[in-house]
Amino acid sequence: MSPPGQPDDHGSVRIFQEAEASRLAIEELARREIARAAPEGKRDAILVVEDSAPLRTVLVLHLQALGFFNVTEACDGQEALDMLRQQEFDLLILDIEMPRVNGFQVLEALQADEAHRTMPVLVASADSNLDSVVRCIQLGAEDFLPKPVNPVLLGARITASLERKQLRDLDRRRLIELNREKQLLEIEREKSERLLLNILPASIAPRLKRGEHLIAERYEAVSVLFADLVGFVNLTNRISPEELLSLLNDLFSRFDRIAEVHGMEKIKTIGDCYLVVGGLPIPRANHAESAAEMGLEMLAAVADLNRERGLHLALRIGINSGPVIAGVIGRKKFSYDLWGATVNLAARIQSSGLANRVHLSAHTAVLLGGKFHYTERGTVDCKGLGQVQTCLLERKLTAIEQLIGAGLPPGSDGEIPAS
Repeated sequence: MSPPGQPDDHGSVRIFQEAEASRLAIEELARREIARAAPEGKRDAILVVEDSAPLRTVLVLHLQALGFFNVTEACDGQEALDMLRQQEFDLLILDIEMPRVNGFQVLEALQADEAHRTMPVLVASADSNLDSVVRCIQLGAEDFLPKPVNPVLLGARITASLERKQLRDLDRRRLIELNREKQLLEIEREKSERLLLNILPASIAPRLKRGEHLIAERYEAVSVLFADLVGFVNLTNRISPEELLSLLNDLFSRFDRIAEVHGMEKIKTIGDCYLVVGGLPIPRANHAESAAEMGLEMLAAVADLNRERGLHLALRIGINSGPVIAGVIGRKKFSYDLWGATVNLAARIQSSGLANRVHLSAHTAVLLGGKFHYTERGTVDCKGLGQVQTCLLERKLTAIEQLIGAGLPPGSDGEIPAS
């Protein structure tokens, strides 16, 4: 048996037969046979562009002797460009003087094409004029080989060019991977941003990201709104978990849109209870008006939902105004929450309210001024807080009704005439 990498007896016979047929040196064909038998034989795709068929054949045989068998031939520059559009090559061996499209034009076309700009090109030409060589290098050729091509020099140039290409390809793949990782990180960052904004107010989330561990502030004037579905526990016993979740998601999504329209800050949902506040984290003077408008629109949203789903849901709403403390609580499952007597009273007013009505504290009614119509309910016993004076919100007054209520004639701009 022949040693690894050496031709066996059958291979030797083939070498002599090919040598006789092609009139090439037996040593060269032996190198070709050894390269073909090598387990790590080179598989790089090489395109030989040469208009002379005999010279093209010699180049191909040289390449095969060096172990490159994945070789494609093109008879001129135009055919080469057509092939490049159809398949990928690792190396281009290019003649200069060719019909239709010459070597310079091929190099120019490669430089103009982003996909082929970095393809290694070895120019093999009989035109060894210094200006031609310089022009080839300027147009992106890696090297210039004079004809007739020296096989040893050709092998060295091909090996160096392919190694550089492999390094460039590796860098390109790394860059693509880095860009992909960067895009994935950006996607994850955007997801975390959206998640954070779903939990925290927009002005609070950046502070938490900057590393603030204790975020707590006092707000002297806000309006707190609690809403709760009446008889919801009985409903949970009659419908499936999937139906329950779908119902709450639909209802609370409608509430979320109303809150966004009126600039209210959603704090949380607790079961079937919905909590929002107006006037924080950015203080605003019309917090009570926004809360009242939202309360009325929430009742309308429930009525719409009942019509669409054939239900008989009832909502009980309570609103109170005053000072609160607000801040972020928790380390892992953190949340933005409210504390204080104002919050407690709003919850009690809601629980002692009437179905499908907006129940107001007396203080909130005063803040609404003459913009809404409400009726006195008298004192209500609020658990833990005793007797509390409350009102039932009816509707928002029209602009004309507000003017009349303020003692101004319709059409007035609201200013009191000078005496």
